[in-house]
Amino acid sequence: MEDDDPNSDKELITPAPPPHQASRRTTNIATKPWLVMSAFGKSRVEEAGKHHIRRRTGIPARDMRILDPALSYPSSVLGRERAIVVNLENVKAIITASEMLLLNPRDPSLSPFVSDLEHKLCNLGNSNTRSNGNEGIEKSTEDSPTFLSKNGGTSRVLPFEFKVLEICLKFVCKCLESEASTLEQEAYPALDELSVSVSTLNLQRVRIIKSRLVALSARVQKVRDELEQLLDDDMDMAEIDEDGGSSRSSSADLSGQKPKVEELEMLLEAYFAQLEGSLSKLSTMREYVNDTEDYINIILDEKQNQLLQTGVVMSTAIMLLSIGIVIAGIFGMNIGTSLFDEGVPMQFNMTTFGIVAGILVLFTVAVLSIKKKGLLG
Repeated sequence: MEDDDPNSDKELITPAPPPHQASRRTTNIATKPWLVMSAFGKSRVEEAGKHHIRRRTGIPARDMRILDPALSYPSSVLGRERAIVVNLENVKAIITASEMLLLNPRDPSLSPFVSDLEHKLCNLGNSNTRSNGNEGIEKSTEDSPTFLSKNGGTSRVLPFEFKVLEICLKFVCKCLESEASTLEQEAYPALDELSVSVSTLNLQRVRIIKSRLVALSARVQKVRDELEQLLDDDMDMAEIDEDGGSSRSSSADLSGQKPKVEELEMLLEAYFAQLEGSLSKLSTMREYVNDTEDYINIILDEKQNQLLQTGVVMSTAIMLLSIGIVIAGIFGMNIGTSLFDEGVPMQFNMTTFGIVAGILVLFTVAVLSIKKKGLLG
């Protein structure tokens, strides 16, 4: 009978692998929230690790370190084979031909950026659908969203990556411009008030404003320098322009020409000029702060000089009074002199008057001598 077979139980019972060995690798992999934004504005939040993101986008490990919020890397826009890496202020994103991955989407400061991105990509998808229906343009094989730009009577299809990059630059420049305007509204009244009244409270306010001004200027300078570096290096712009080759090829086939670096250059120049304006505003504000500091230093130096002059006058007066006290002390000694032989009140009054008059004369001569030397105003 089959039930009597001793090998049947051995075949059915197989040792199960230890569960801790299978889960040890997965628990050691740190995941972070990423907002995945599709080409048509549909978004979802995914928990993914660095290795998954690297396989998905094809970027190297050093780019993942650039996007790490715990590490303070300078602002950068890097073009890779299949993606564009954006690290501008708190916008840390990876843009591919069909989607954008945004790190730390739960940051409240990124809520306006996410909303604006969804809105513009939705409008972009709707406009592409209408243009495709009206003009008979079919979508590319990769379904990459594009927008049409008319130049010289010809229509060119621009890639999805450029549109998302433009939204990123616009958001960052808008935030920096807003902070600069807010700081400007606070700085000038505080500086004017300090010029009128030099107090501890006003000095503390100006000190805080100056610290904010220095920090904001450094942030604007970093983004501006990155755009300037891209504009000065055609190879870097070519790398950004050539990433996502499949979508670019299909876009080129639709437009009948290959996308050029000039499109990216025009995009970067527009926001470079905007950053130049913000930096110029901050520079003007810094010059005003420096001028106010110079004015305050002049006022403080003037007050210090007045105190020193008062100290000189007081020291002179004290010295002459000390001489008078010494003379009075000499006459107060219990020593017999001819003045005491016929002591009358008139002698006492004459001695007192002579000491006081001598002190006043010496004080006047000393003050006039100090003024003549230019030590008193």
